[in-house]
Amino acid sequence: MIRLRRRTCITLAIFIFIVCSIMMGLKSLRPETAAFGNPFGLGLLPEFQKVTAVHKNLGIKLSSKEHTNDHIDRTLSPKLGDVDMELPTPNYDFHVFYYTWYGNPQFDGKYIHWNHDQLKHWDAKIANNYPTGKHNPPEDIGSNFYPELGLYSSKDPSILEAHMKQMQSAAIGVISLSWYPPQMSDDSGIPNEELVPNILDTAQKYNLKVTFHIEPYRNRDDRSLHNDIIYIIDKYGKHPAFYRYTTKTGTSLPMFYVYDSYITSSDSWAKLLTASGSHSIRNTKYDGIFVALLVEEKHKFDIQRSGFDGIYTYFATNGFTYGSSHQHWQSLKDFCDSNNLIFIPSVGPGYIDTSIRPWNAKNTRNRINGKYYETALNAALLVRPSIISITSFNEWHEGTQIESAVPKKNAHVKYEDYLPHKPNIYLELTRKWSEKYMKEREQWLV
Repeated sequence: MIRLRRRTCITLAIFIFIVCSIMMGLKSLRPETAAFGNPFGLGLLPEFQKVTAVHKNLGIKLSSKEHTNDHIDRTLSPKLGDVDMELPTPNYDFHVFYYTWYGNPQFDGKYIHWNHDQLKHWDAKIANNYPTGKHNPPEDIGSNFYPELGLYSSKDPSILEAHMKQMQSAAIGVISLSWYPPQMSDDSGIPNEELVPNILDTAQKYNLKVTFHIEPYRNRDDRSLHNDIIYIIDKYGKHPAFYRYTTKTGTSLPMFYVYDSYITSSDSWAKLLTASGSHSIRNTKYDGIFVALLVEEKHKFDIQRSGFDGIYTYFATNGFTYGSSHQHWQSLKDFCDSNNLIFIPSVGPGYIDTSIRPWNAKNTRNRINGKYYETALNAALLVRPSIISITSFNEWHEGTQIESAVPKKNAHVKYEDYLPHKPNIYLELTRKWSEKYMKEREQWLV
């Protein structure tokens, strides 16, 4: 009996030893760098599905090799090693200028804006030294960069979805939509008002808000703007994606950027924007926050007299105008603070428009692999603004876009690109600085 028990114990011990050896052997097959989970049946793990979903939300395509847990690019934003990381919360104090004037044969019957004219210089002697005529897409386009999404149409719902995803991934909160009234348009002749409902609906899906960047359409003045404001608020004011700015007194009002506001006199604007004006919208249901473009220093006094509520600088070229020069932002902020105005500096990743203004190389500002953009963002943060605007999401003609771009060349042209960085580098930088701004602003308000 004792001998039988001893034999049973020895047999059991040998069996346990064999099982342990097998388990250790299997463990040694697992990659040491595995980030999570069991290496077998990887596609079934919820953790891996979360990471893949983040890639899809950012519009990132993974190669077949990248579909293993030890090949994930951890330099992408958000940090994909953190499986619980979600896309960032929108920062409603980061506004981006957005354009919907692009078209292609599939959706519009022809290319629109991608075939932009090469504009003549106003001096005939200079103009004679440069080419003219339209660009010829798809190989030759009116931009020094080439979009990752191709030559898209702004009417394409899938493009709008992709743009909203890119904005959300960059922690942008507000789209400042280039806008013309019904039956009005930019030089292409294509009105964009019909796109607004879809833009608002799509923005809502991504927790974004939409404000209106009113363009200088033909015969725009204080009376036509009065009609525009009534039209916009009546038609879109109740939409959940319609942006409203909360003032220091707690009042929530629509905001409107007015491009090239300086071409209308301050006396005319005052009729609309001051309480005593002949057709004032102040203290009515159509009241709002109206932001004027400052180009020259003297414009700040005109803006004050006009009854505007704030100043923005728009241009992405540091030094091009008084307003776009970083060195002047502190004095402009001080002026605004002293006169109960909002100061909104505009930052951009660079500037190059020689594809449409071949004579304008002097205003090119090299991106310097993202350093130019970060310098502008840092300069903006230093003045502690309540809002920062970004020029632009997709103004491809002037090379100010933060939208993803890709390298491309052909027999006629080599396009600029974001190398050595990825196509989405400027979205990543925007997110980085948006989050930095939110953290610093919490400290300013303490």
